Amino acid sequence: MSDIGDKIASIKGQLPEQVRLVAVSKTKPIEDIQTAYDAGHRIFGENKAIELQEKAEALPDNIHWHFIGHLQRNKVKYIAPFVKLIHAVDSLRLLKEINKEALKNDRIISCLLQFHIASEETKFGLDIKEAAELLSSDEYKAMKNIKITGIMGMASNTFDTELIRAEFQHLLNIFQSVKYKFFLDDIFYREISMGMSNDYQIAVQEGSTLVRIGSSIFGARNYNK
Repeated sequence: MSDIGDKIASIKGQLPEQVRLVAVSKTKPIEDIQTAYDAGHRIFGENKAIELQEKAEALPDNIHWHFIGHLQRNKVKYIAPFVKLIHAVDSLRLLKEINKEALKNDRIISCLLQFHIASEETKFGLDIKEAAELLSSDEYKAMKNIKITGIMGMASNTFDTELIRAEFQHLLNIFQSVKYKFFLDDIFYREISMGMSNDYQIAVQEGSTLVRIGSSIFGARNYNK
């Protein structure tokens, strides 16, 4: 098995059965993704719409592509034909655009609501009041081509593991609150996307179902892309 394949196998071996690995392949070449695919992995995460479209066209069509970055409304059309899950919906306007493009492609696109849980103000995300307003709105209730399947959040970029743990616990509490108020009988609302290369072990302990890991698989990010 390749080095990339070995790393994926090692990480998967640490994950409980209910937790899935999103191999974050942003900025990485098609060859690296193909290597991971050949090792049996199928879920990959990208944060640039055009790059994701190009990779999807060049790679096997049974890959599950997840969009994990901040998504601009004018870029939704590039990924709507094939994206499996959009992790970072942070506004009603973005959700409306996803619904519109999903309708054009005769699809229902799964989405996660992104919540701001970190101490850094630069990170995107809703607060619980904004999410409640979104989910209570007539505009949201009229959408037929999107499905909210859970929530997503990013912890602070810090070595303070107790702060990270507290932020993940907060996200779990948000997940449970939103489920109770809006998705109590919805079997599809079940995902908590939290945890990356440096903190996924804590995230798993606190209830994550999707961990987004890139550098521990593919090496350091190429910041020139």
